[in-house]
Amino acid sequence: MTPVPPPADGVHRFAGSCSWTGSTVGEYSRTHSASAGDVELTLSAAPAFAGDPEHLDPEQLVVLAAASCQLLSFLAVAARARLDVRGYRDDATAAMPTEPTPMRLAEIVLRPRITLVGGPSEARVRHLVEVAHRECFIANSLATPVTVSPVIEFVPS
Repeated sequence: MTPVPPPADGVHRFAGSCSWTGSTVGEYSRTHSASAGDVELTLSAAPAFAGDPEHLDPEQLVVLAAASCQLLSFLAVAARARLDVRGYRDDATAAMPTEPTPMRLAEIVLRPRITLVGGPSEARVRHLVEVAHRECFIANSLATPVTVSPVIEFVPS
């Protein structure tokens, strides 16, 4: 894989768009579209906030962003350490208590199940999970604490 050179000004930039049409007189739909590049998603509010449960909501997107970033960071760290990772699945969760206000995600818990070919010790893999967490751009960007609780499984080569 060829590394991508840094931008000339040293700043990576990201963009996205959201749009909604309708009327907020009376009951209104929370369903809206969001796009980044050529990818468009239909989103809504969480069902607890009168959203459509058929669509992802912003809170789920934050959890997915944290889980995806940790996955990608771990794969990069593992590749540098020459580990043979065969699988990675994260069933991540977030908690948002109703008090205190304003409401916010109080915690994100990542629970990756990492499968790799035996060789390194479990302690070594856990250390690399921590390194990946420190390198995760999303976790570093959030005020919400992100906890990583991995399960590590070794398989024969």
